[in-house]
Amino acid sequence: MAEYRPLAADEIDRELFRSFIRRQVVVKCWRRDEAGGWVVRDDPFIDDWSEEDYHALASCLRNTVQTGGVVYAAFVGGVLKGFTSVEAGLFGGEQRYLDLTSIHVSQDMRGGGMGKALFRLARDWARAHGARKLYISAHSAVETQAFYRSLGCVEAEVYHQGHAEAEPFDCQLECPLA
Repeated sequence: MAEYRPLAADEIDRELFRSFIRRQVVVKCWRRDEAGGWVVRDDPFIDDWSEEDYHALASCLRNTVQTGGVVYAAFVGGVLKGFTSVEAGLFGGEQRYLDLTSIHVSQDMRGGGMGKALFRLARDWARAHGARKLYISAHSAVETQAFYRSLGCVEAEVYHQGHAEAEPFDCQLECPLA
């Protein structure tokens, strides 16, 4: 059984992720076609993090907490197996978005509901902090998109230009919080 709790900034370092397995084997992704619609295309690759990526992640997550956002973690047997983060600071005008900047479950724990539990925590935190919608710049892998769609996410009404430019293959999503 997993234990879920928010992390303090001083808990977030490279060592926290020592047993975390980011690896995702991707075969099919959602891509824009020539007419601007969405289609599934073969785009095989392995998504994994380097040592440098883990250090950058720890720094970003610490910053999230230090600037008023939240990082929730899922632990199994005292070992980090999942996490999610939501930034403080509403954007998007009337959309009143808060940004879900990460949600990851260790490869050895996927498919057991941990991601959904983490998403609910992020959603509830965003609602309690004045958001009308959660914004997600989401990996375009078919299975990742199926996860978000199963939670009620749809294409974002307003795109966050910074996210869209930084990750042009991501799908820009939102989740209404009403």
